[in-house]
Amino acid sequence: MNRLINRLFNFTITVIFSVFTINCSSQEKPNPENEIIHLSEPKVDGSTSVEKAINERRSRRNLLEYEISLEHVSQLLWSAQGITKGDRFRTAPSAGALYPMEIYIVVGNVRDLKAGIYKYNPNLNILIRIYSGDVRKDLYKACLWQNFIEKAPLTIVISAVYERVTKKYGERGKIYVHMEAGHIGQNIYLQCESLKLGTVAVGAFLEDQVKSILKLKNDEVPIYIFPIGKYLIDD
Repeated sequence: MNRLINRLFNFTITVIFSVFTINCSSQEKPNPENEIIHLSEPKVDGSTSVEKAINERRSRRNLLEYEISLEHVSQLLWSAQGITKGDRFRTAPSAGALYPMEIYIVVGNVRDLKAGIYKYNPNLNILIRIYSGDVRKDLYKACLWQNFIEKAPLTIVISAVYERVTKKYGERGKIYVHMEAGHIGQNIYLQCESLKLGTVAVGAFLEDQVKSILKLKNDEVPIYIFPIGKYLIDD
């Protein structure tokens, strides 16, 4: 009887240890250093006036596949959601300063940045690579075959976590989220004008496919896409 009890005890301990090991191994691990890209500090004084950028803002679809610089990527991401004061204030207003947006980029042809999918961390001013490889063709299909998506060397994708706002403001919070997306979008447009780059706001896409390509979390919803690149002057 004692031998049987000992066997059962040892078996139980083995099972518990195995389950614990499996659970630990399945937890999200921190990214190795080579998957983190430190971005340059933003420029807060450019050569293009706000008035000039507003006047020249256009939706530009004749994007070219030419390489753009990592410095320009840094500046664009800062314009979208960068920190402007302390750790709370950002470049775009947010209802209750709740900041429901997450910013991703799809990279195809950026100097010193491998093709892939990256997530922007505004607090640390870094990019975290979440997938290596050129997914522009997949995104192009998910965006209903709009060819500038496939050509663009860079595409910014904005996703929203609605619950961050609705838990305070209820269903009306969804309206606030969409308003914030508009604020961010205009910032991207104006920053593109300042950098002599083109972009066009894209809202026509297959939500589930975009979510799958970017490997978004369950509570994230893609809501706005901005392909970015150099463009034909006569656009």
